[in-house]
Amino acid sequence: MKDIHTYFITGVAGFLGSHLAESLLKDGHRVIGCDNLVGGYLDNVPAGVELHAIDCSDRAKMAELLRGVEVVYHTAAYAYEGLSVFSPYLVSENIFGGTVSVVSAAIANKVKRFVQCSSMARYGTQPIIPFTEDMDCRPQDPYGIAKYAAELTVRNLCEVHGMEYVIAVPHNIIGPRQKYDDPFRNVASIMINLMLQGRQPIIYGDGEQKRGFSFVDDVVAPLKRMGTDAAPVGEVINIGPDDQFITINELAATIARLLDFKLAPVYMPGRPQEVRYATCSADKARKLLDYKTTMSLEDGLTSMIRYIRTRGPKSFLYHLDLEIVNDKTPRTWKDRLF
Repeated sequence: MKDIHTYFITGVAGFLGSHLAESLLKDGHRVIGCDNLVGGYLDNVPAGVELHAIDCSDRAKMAELLRGVEVVYHTAAYAYEGLSVFSPYLVSENIFGGTVSVVSAAIANKVKRFVQCSSMARYGTQPIIPFTEDMDCRPQDPYGIAKYAAELTVRNLCEVHGMEYVIAVPHNIIGPRQKYDDPFRNVASIMINLMLQGRQPIIYGDGEQKRGFSFVDDVVAPLKRMGTDAAPVGEVINIGPDDQFITINELAATIARLLDFKLAPVYMPGRPQEVRYATCSADKARKLLDYKTTMSLEDGLTSMIRYIRTRGPKSFLYHLDLEIVNDKTPRTWKDRLF
């Protein structure tokens, strides 16, 4: 008979959190979660999740909710890398403060294992790509700095208080359920939403920035093993393909071809502190977690197009305040051009 475990997922209405919850429920486990619904959709939450509509920064509430929990997945994050240069308080408070709240409550409740979802932003600009876990971290925006600080704090507190931990570093995840009416993040979703409305995508800089994109199901599988297996405990592990490295221009062209859309991108000045080339090695994940990719980039984008078409294209919701507005702030946000 399969063992039944109790998992807690922060950001369970979000893109990654909801997919992880769905997979754990299918395995017969109990899943509890929280979400403040800033970065996700309520209908993302799978039936069977015990949902609490709270912000994970509320430590007192988290201390109540984590009683009896065995494994915590901290997937909640204001993942606004570019925006963090212009709204640093909002992003840093959520990323760092929220993480400290959750890990503190987990330790107090004697949770067995804590899986922290960090970010490829921890690496910043490196002289060598792909990024490997043993590189010195050089985060170059408030989001990356906060993510790395949160990661270091998790490691510190877990080692002091004896809670198992794993640091996951997923990057550029795509797939159905990703928020696509958010003008501040999710480049592929933004492009699809615009093109389905007959509008041209906006590209920052020359579009020759390069990224690797990871389909969500290919992230969920190794994340689940991080919650159970012995091998990843105490490790930092990149999760994402290292064989599909493309420019933003190529991404736009691929989406346009799948939509049969006549592409003529609108180019805007580059965003401050953006990393030009960012992709990670998956060697460690392959070794410790039997990581593999099952979905090509094109098939992943096709599934996103199907999802957004079904829900319907949406106007972009400028739901977050700009704290710093000056000549460096992108016009896309100041003038609400999406």
